[in-house]
Amino acid sequence: MLTSALLSVPHGFTTREGGVSEGPYHSLNLAVSSGDDLERVKENQRRVLEQFGYPPVALLDQLHGNIVHPVAGPGVWQGDGLLTNTPGLLLRVGVADCYPVLLHDPVRQVVGALHAGWRGVVAGILPRALEQMQQHYGSHLQDVRVALGPGISGPRFQVGPEVIEHFCEAGLTGSPQAPIYRPDPAQEGKYLLELAGALQQQARRAGIEHYWALGACTYADPRFFSHRRDRGQTGRMWALIQLPTSSF
Repeated sequence: MLTSALLSVPHGFTTREGGVSEGPYHSLNLAVSSGDDLERVKENQRRVLEQFGYPPVALLDQLHGNIVHPVAGPGVWQGDGLLTNTPGLLLRVGVADCYPVLLHDPVRQVVGALHAGWRGVVAGILPRALEQMQQHYGSHLQDVRVALGPGISGPRFQVGPEVIEHFCEAGLTGSPQAPIYRPDPAQEGKYLLELAGALQQQARRAGIEHYWALGACTYADPRFFSHRRDRGQTGRMWALIQLPTSSF
């Protein structure tokens, strides 16, 4: 499990290593709905949850939007973001090219977990979560830590002009030195889109001072599942975060 030095609470980004699944789901597939053997998936999930002490879990029925739920206990919510100030409650999102984003306010003791695909980024899932942290928990954005896990990188993420239009309408174009998108030299009329750059732009706009990105591409790096690389027949990874039940 990969972690960020920026976050001082229990958390992690899983890889595809360390599980019991086989074939295209090798080896730590965590998605029940992937087509993998159910018992193998359950064992994979058990291994991950064991590292957090088998806590209560809050998770999402993910929609690729900007709905963020402040929660106080375990359950399943429809949306793409969870926030909590409940010690011991584990927040969980699933990914396989979309970006997982973990949040921590060490002053107000709030954590969050977001699922950010291109639709969620355009819809403002990260800015929405930061607004909710301020409104529901009194967070100050200069205190909030934002950690970006593995996701598909710009050189591997080809999209059409209609997607680029959405990003332009949202004002997500980057800078001349670091553009969010560029024409794909391999195919006329297509573009390469840098989702990580768009998320960083949104974080900077919001006033986030503490920002970290793993910088690993799920498509290019065999440590990760990739929905696009594997043409849909693949597993899923988790990003998880939890407030400790006591100081550590």
